[in-house]
Amino acid sequence: MSQRSCLSVILAAGEGTRMKSAMPKVLHAIAGLPMVAHVVKAAEAAGATGLALVIGHGTEEMRKAAQKFAPKAETFVQETRLGTAHAVLAAREAISKGYDDILVMFGDTPLIDAEALATARQKLAEGAAVAVIGFRPPNPTGYGRLIEKGGRLVAIREEKDCSEAEKKIGFCNAGMMAVAGKHALRLLDKVGNSNAKGEFYLTDIVEIAGAEGLDVVATEASFENALGINNRAELAEAEAIWQARRRREAMLAGVTLIAPETVYFSHDTEIGADTIVEPNVWFGPGVQISTGVTIHAFSHLAGTTIAANCEVGPFARLRPGADLRKKAKVGNFCEVKQATVEEGAKVNHLTYIGDARVGAGANIGAGTITCNYDGFSKFFTDIGEGAFIGSNSSLVAPVTIGKGGYIASGSVITESVPDDALAFGRARQKTIPGKGKDCL
Repeated sequence: MSQRSCLSVILAAGEGTRMKSAMPKVLHAIAGLPMVAHVVKAAEAAGATGLALVIGHGTEEMRKAAQKFAPKAETFVQETRLGTAHAVLAAREAISKGYDDILVMFGDTPLIDAEALATARQKLAEGAAVAVIGFRPPNPTGYGRLIEKGGRLVAIREEKDCSEAEKKIGFCNAGMMAVAGKHALRLLDKVGNSNAKGEFYLTDIVEIAGAEGLDVVATEASFENALGINNRAELAEAEAIWQARRRREAMLAGVTLIAPETVYFSHDTEIGADTIVEPNVWFGPGVQISTGVTIHAFSHLAGTTIAANCEVGPFARLRPGADLRKKAKVGNFCEVKQATVEEGAKVNHLTYIGDARVGAGANIGAGTITCNYDGFSKFFTDIGEGAFIGSNSSLVAPVTIGKGGYIASGSVITESVPDDALAFGRARQKTIPGKGKDCL
């Protein structure tokens, strides 16, 4: 099957009115990634060599988003919504290119995994013309039933059309299917709209293919794989399922999560073995963590790279561009943004480091601030190897603190400090005996 070409047609034209949102439904995020992008990733992992997005509501917004998560995808607009078969045929141009397999998927099923799709493709490789993906929900009420005879799928029956015996069938239609490319357009073109809604239903190709004597089968995916999102409550349910899967993957890969249910990953979080994550930690997009790292409780990370054996938090915020080198430490109530903290450097508490470099082995005292913004532009602070910055110091960028430099506590530093120099930048203390009582 690995040599078979595959086109994934992803239907993403629905308005999603139940989301109560101006944004297209499929752009609502799971783990920081639009749900339709999760579908794209699953298709690609299952071997899809081509992608066709069928869009409608929010056309320009969808195209702009697709450039990020599926830059090579072709987009097709379903101008009027006349059913699922009609939607698939909006991608006629892509389907006609001669792919071996056509995967038909929905942009609002973000939990579908590559294995379920690959299983359906395998059935095509074995000779089936159509392979429908089914699932067994806890309660089948409301779902179309998969009617099988002799190991073959003969029909997909909507519940309102089911007999009492058919209503007892627990095997239901997930909506997704794989169709042999050589049959796809012919079968789709035969779908009619002689029904109450006057729509063209994709499910009709099961009986059409059967009538032609073609082999039609059903494969089974988990209930979670088939979960469709129609409102914000279901979006939250899908998020919870995704997070539970990812937490388990992390723990089985050697990561310790003290309270797994309180840790939230993003779709692209990378985290190495022997890392310990304490409760209530949030990983935003773009976080890469090496091995042996400790992330203390209530820390918030995004766009961050952390090397081996670092320590972060508790209550630390690492913003995009934070780069911690080996054995660096960023402690409690510290914020680091667009800055490198080099090997063994310590930013222990109550400190802001932005647009800066903290040299190897340097120590940043409590309450230190790099004053990187003058209201118009950002400027850089360079703190040399082994420097010591005393508590409550303000380093007004652009400024350089040389290797081994020492900044006295409470200083405001506006000029660069040479290597091994001691710098004071504070007003001289004046004490007036007996005057204090007049101030009370």
